[in-house]
Amino acid sequence: MSAYTHEVRQQVFQQLDQVKLAFAARDWFPGTSGNLSIKISSRPLLVAVTASGKDKTVCTPYDYLVVDENSNPYEATSLKPSAETQIHTAIYRNIPETGAVFHVHTIPNNIVSELYSNQGYVTLRNQELIKGLGIWEENAEIRIPIVENFADIPRLALAVEKVLDPRIPGVLIRNHGIYAWGRNNFEAKRHLEAFEFLFGYHLQWLQVQQFAGHIAGQQQTLTYRAAGQL
Repeated sequence: MSAYTHEVRQQVFQQLDQVKLAFAARDWFPGTSGNLSIKISSRPLLVAVTASGKDKTVCTPYDYLVVDENSNPYEATSLKPSAETQIHTAIYRNIPETGAVFHVHTIPNNIVSELYSNQGYVTLRNQELIKGLGIWEENAEIRIPIVENFADIPRLALAVEKVLDPRIPGVLIRNHGIYAWGRNNFEAKRHLEAFEFLFGYHLQWLQVQQFAGHIAGQQQTLTYRAAGQL
């Protein structure tokens, strides 16, 4: 990564603005939720991250700050990093090629995390958008880890750290959204968009299956009635 300078910092802040506004337009930051980060430097680890409690539908000069590997502000500032910055830095430390980490809350990713939380992962397969995660195998199958939503952030960060899989660029938090990452902000954005499509598709497919089963049951009942068996 580039050495830390004022110019590099401002460039990264602008990149965060672009991603933030794109996601805000999709209503992925309800109630100031969610957080974004982009790595500025690997050695030492320096990360630009969203400040806590900011309205992510607008841009101001006070939306981001730079933190170190311990999630502490690197420079004097009145801003507080997002409460979940420790999760970001855990991902950067354990998957060194990561250049950006994005976290959003959506209804699909929350429902999916609740549906499959007891087994600790959700399995998705045979979907074209899996290629958006950089996985190109025919009939690909992926398992996206799900961890419990611990209120204690260090405990939550440790839970995420334990399930990180460099092949699967995302982790679901039960009823708390998804963390997705990539080698840069473009790739992380693509991965997040792919995950969100896959979750939405999966939930709608479950609904279609249930509806189809209901219709099939009705048709079977009508057949029995027509044959005088009811």
